[in-house]
Amino acid sequence: MSDLLDDAARRARRYLASLDTRAVAPTPEALAGLARFERALPEETSPPERVLAELDEFGSPATMASAGNRFFGFVIGGSLPVTVAASWLASAWDQNAGLVVTSPVNATLEKVALEWVKDLFHLPAESGGGFVTSATAANFSALAAARHALLQRAGWDVEAQGLFGAPPLTVVVGEEVHASVLKALSMAGFGRERVVRIACDGEGRMRTAELPPLNDRTIVCVQTGNVNTGAFDPVGEICRHARRQGAWVHVDGAFGLWAAAAPARAHFARGVEDADSWATDAHKWLTVPYDSGLVLTRDAAALRAAMSVGAAYLAQGEDRIPYQYTPDFSRRARGIEVWQRCASSGSRVSPISSSAPAALPHPSPKASPGAATRC
Repeated sequence: MSDLLDDAARRARRYLASLDTRAVAPTPEALAGLARFERALPEETSPPERVLAELDEFGSPATMASAGNRFFGFVIGGSLPVTVAASWLASAWDQNAGLVVTSPVNATLEKVALEWVKDLFHLPAESGGGFVTSATAANFSALAAARHALLQRAGWDVEAQGLFGAPPLTVVVGEEVHASVLKALSMAGFGRERVVRIACDGEGRMRTAELPPLNDRTIVCVQTGNVNTGAFDPVGEICRHARRQGAWVHVDGAFGLWAAAAPARAHFARGVEDADSWATDAHKWLTVPYDSGLVLTRDAAALRAAMSVGAAYLAQGEDRIPYQYTPDFSRRARGIEVWQRCASSGSRVSPISSSAPAALPHPSPKASPGAATRC
């Protein structure tokens, strides 16, 4: 086993060292080499070192070099050596991150990392959160928490009774809402078309004058970081108006929420702390390996109620049980990499350059202005 892991480490180091000199996209020859994998399930076992060598020989050249310095497509991050190393160790630990009893170290590091992330974003101390796969999963989790909170006010137990016969809720989005939010809305039972769409300005920011009447059965979805322009909705203004009416404001901050952690960029995210829930990715600006998303809600109990379920064999006595804040029971311990990144950088964790022009709204050098997809 030791030789096999050493071989894997050597191959990984060689791959990373090649990123600055190889083509960003796979060559036609590399793509043709993928045909090597298209064969029937083997009937005989093969030495693991031979299989690893085949994976490297034909798989590595066919990757997109998105972890390198010369990839500028979509809004894709690259992982730093410190987070790759943490990922290797976490993979070796092979922790089931759902319960405290199955991984005390993950439960502790998740709890610490969440506190640090809340500090970076200047979010309310009482907020709760969880580690999910992506901003899509984070949006879904947050919207499920909003659904729980608003219907609970109306005397409806949505987790027990579902949406059939429930008091209606109104969802407000901008005309340039990202597709991941629409997907999350459909998974949460709200539908992609049964939303109120608000006109946007030329950079994709919601026009607050166009907001419909809000009440305590309204969810307003705003975004920090329009995927095409980098623009931020006027979150603070929307939050002040929504709070007076009892509405829930959700922030889709897949990559733009990280501006709150950079002093020269924080003014773009001003007011996000007044929202009720937030979704972001760690595998973008925080530069940890895929996959790593974060969901946070001001009302921690609402997120827990929306995500949690009990069973006789599941330990329920701990202070914070990880699975109670995410859609997953069993999952990898992705919080370890977030902890490692924050622990190694401290309050300077944000990779957003403070020397760039402060008026530039586009927060990511890897985000192509024409890109319409977030990975």
